Amino acid sequence: MKTLKIGIACYDNKMKARTMAIARGELKPKAHESKVWFTSTESFAKVRSNKNRALLATIAATHPSSLQELADRTGRKASNLSRTLKTMEHYGFVRLHRGTRGRVRPEVPYQAISLELAFNA
Repeated sequence: MKTLKIGIACYDNKMKARTMAIARGELKPKAHESKVWFTSTESFAKVRSNKNRALLATIAATHPSSLQELADRTGRKASNLSRTLKTMEHYGFVRLHRGTRGRVRPEVPYQAISLELAFNA
């Protein structure tokens, strides 16, 4: 099962330095390390709300061919879905495939999300 590993960490000088080292190619995260980081459990909870979890489940189960098709299936407005999906794309929860004439096809690339939360975070 393909799982996205998530971590929670303050964006202090240590985390900022680590992020910059990865961006410069000086540090390669190990396979077992989190790939996506949130600065708090609250920020993670906002993105992974029950409504958004249901949205991800719908995308994974029905494989909509467009944003409009997803809007029809969920009863949500396409403009609202677009904003939500862009946020989820930023964190790697979805992939948005852009096609002809502005068509966007959402895809869920993972079957699970694993949250790593250290006691001192």
